[in-house]
Amino acid sequence: MNTSILSEIRTQLRDNTEDERRTSMLRFFKDGDETKIYGVKTPVVRKIGRSFKKELKELSKSEVFTLCEELWKSGYIEEKIIACIFSESRKKEYEPSDFRIFERWVHTYVDNWADCDTLCNHTIGEFVMMYPMFISELKKWTASDKRFVKRAAAVTLIIPARKGQFLNDIFEIADRLLTNSEDLVQKGYGWMLKSASQAHQQKVFDYVMSRKSLMPRTALRYAIEKMPKELREQAMRRN
Repeated sequence: MNTSILSEIRTQLRDNTEDERRTSMLRFFKDGDETKIYGVKTPVVRKIGRSFKKELKELSKSEVFTLCEELWKSGYIEEKIIACIFSESRKKEYEPSDFRIFERWVHTYVDNWADCDTLCNHTIGEFVMMYPMFISELKKWTASDKRFVKRAAAVTLIIPARKGQFLNDIFEIADRLLTNSEDLVQKGYGWMLKSASQAHQQKVFDYVMSRKSLMPRTALRYAIEKMPKELREQAMRRN
């Protein structure tokens, strides 16, 4: 593993720490179980991550993923964001065997919604667009006892959903999560449905209407957010 890159990342993060930012982020990520925070603004974190583009090109994909592993292990939200930037940077090289690496990160290291969404929207979302057969694995995640693994099953499909892809799979995952009591899981699959509605408005509306007696109001509101006012009002009307 390239320890010099890891050391430089941590030096830059420490140099950009703001106490006020750290305090506000700790309140913001109170849903995280073990979240650790430097207190660096997200645009700065992303800039730091992108600044290693040249160094990463000199590493193999395996070496980059090993570096990502160390960043995930740290538990710091800023380091995990950079891990996601690094893993996505090798998307053109993804191969089926990489899924088990990504799955392990989800199950082992993801402990707040930001980790979940950053990793799943991009790295894993890109992966399943390349290898759709792995959507069957996402469906297994819906049975996890970890709320962020359940959320991951849905938010991985956000980008494909916007492109109009995998609608039947999206409905199946929503069905599996439909009555989940966790607020962040409800928001996750509601967001997935909202994204799907951008390409399949009527089908998503019909789905919501057929499930509205069971769907929690939080998920329902998310799902219909982008729809015309008259459809939103119809969906929100109590039976």
